[in-house]
Amino acid sequence: MHKWLVIAPLVGVVTGLVITVINLAILKGVWAVLDPYYRVHHWVIVPGLLVGFLLTGLIMQFGTPDPNEHSTEEIITSYHEHEGAIDIKPFWLKLLAAVTTVGFGGSAALEGPSIYGGGAIGSWLWTKLGRFYLDNRDRRVTLISGAAAGMAAVFRAPLTGLVFALEMPYRDDLAHEALLPSLIASVVAYATLVTIVGSEPLFGFAGSTSFSDRDLIWSALLGLICGLVAMVFAITFRRARSFAILTPVPHTVKLLIGGLGTGLCGLFFVTFFHGPLMPLGPNYEAVREVLSRPHSSSTLLAFTGAKMAATIFTLGTGGVSAMFVPLLLMGGALGSVFGQSLVHSPSFDLYAAVGMASFIAAAYKTPLAAVVFVAETTGGHAYLIPTLIGAAVAYAVSGEASVSSAQRLHQVMKIAELTSIPVREVMQTQLVVVEQDVTMEEFAQSVCYRHRHPIYPVIADKKVVGLISVWDLAGVPVEDRAKTRVGEVARHEVVRIDQTSDVEYALMLIARQKPEQMLLVTDANDVLLGIVTKTDILRAIDLRRHPPESRLAQHEVAIG
Repeated sequence: MHKWLVIAPLVGVVTGLVITVINLAILKGVWAVLDPYYRVHHWVIVPGLLVGFLLTGLIMQFGTPDPNEHSTEEIITSYHEHEGAIDIKPFWLKLLAAVTTVGFGGSAALEGPSIYGGGAIGSWLWTKLGRFYLDNRDRRVTLISGAAAGMAAVFRAPLTGLVFALEMPYRDDLAHEALLPSLIASVVAYATLVTIVGSEPLFGFAGSTSFSDRDLIWSALLGLICGLVAMVFAITFRRARSFAILTPVPHTVKLLIGGLGTGLCGLFFVTFFHGPLMPLGPNYEAVREVLSRPHSSSTLLAFTGAKMAATIFTLGTGGVSAMFVPLLLMGGALGSVFGQSLVHSPSFDLYAAVGMASFIAAAYKTPLAAVVFVAETTGGHAYLIPTLIGAAVAYAVSGEASVSSAQRLHQVMKIAELTSIPVREVMQTQLVVVEQDVTMEEFAQSVCYRHRHPIYPVIADKKVVGLISVWDLAGVPVEDRAKTRVGEVARHEVVRIDQTSDVEYALMLIARQKPEQMLLVTDANDVLLGIVTKTDILRAIDLRRHPPESRLAQHEVAIG
């Protein structure tokens, strides 16, 4: 663990500096100019959103390999499927797209570019720090540590950054292996940011300092309501996002539709509901308004509906960011309505805080982070117990619904031994391979007839180029086999794995392979080192559980 005492602070410092720049570019730059202008000249809202979303669409469509891959979702997907690897080439373009999305008024939060930026920095630093004896498993740790640092920096909340990053990959568990590095990186990133911008709580307010037993009961009921509403919102958002991804139109067109919808939501609200609330932009000022001042229930309900619709238009169509603060506001507005209309309590801020934590817990499946976030960013630590109760109830009643499509349920039946076994210990190294220049006739008469394996690696100059199977042979007419090369028939889209990767990751990759169910173990130059099959993994598990000496002892007891 000593290596993390060097690596994690480095991740924290670099992430803190980058996220501070992004923060200032949006909050003190673009949005600081457009926000007051939108409030005075309402007619500018729709054109302004269209310009911002047009820029986002062009950046993502022409500057990134996959315009639908960005923000928090990319980090979660990388953690589960790519062993923490992030394509760093479009890094700055994706951060710029986040600035144009949120800075021009998109209904989104700054944690999207912050978590992505920190995670990508952590993954990139892994490639530069090989001297610290990092293996492939450590890349996922640096990824999560960077994400934690980004979250801690953007919200000036180190404990929130730590807890959210650990909860983020799963809907029902934590990424335990990243605990210590994420803790260090979060604190260092927070210290880096507050050195530049100050340490005041982001949404600090002078609220109530006490609550009664009756408030705890009402908090549970509010959690139930927020959980059900958040479940409906999460399902609606996921369906809208899937529809947008599958619709065969250019990404820029999707963003223009999203910008139009978002702008109309903002224009509708400010036209009919005059006041400081507006459902656009990063909305930090709206959080303070909901917490510090009472508003009419009709205004708050309209604000909630407009915020939900604007968020779906912004992020559902491909806007680059995430929705932590929008969820916070939806829950806060509902909680405030609940407190002043149903409970008739003067402590409307208590119920606003409970609503915030409950809505985030239900929609993002991060109950601990939701409670800690409300406490750290508002300074309302006295509300810890009510928010815990509300968040727990909301999390329970919302089921598996989540706004994140990349989150997964943890593997309950996971075999613990797999994480400690590197692939090199289970792979087969005595291989039968086929050169790509061999004809299909030679392949059939020599290789297949002699060895009778169902599938073979195809190589050229010792480097892997694909796989070929006996089923592929059957697809070539007999009269064409003498003039058809193996390289022409082989499947070139094959899954490779590094020999230092753990066997749990290998098993996950194998389970997705059809029909091969084989992994090719290669080095950095694509030279074939071995292969791994399910049988190899099962044999390794059996040997770990029953080593040869224990089997001999059992046999001796049996014959004795």
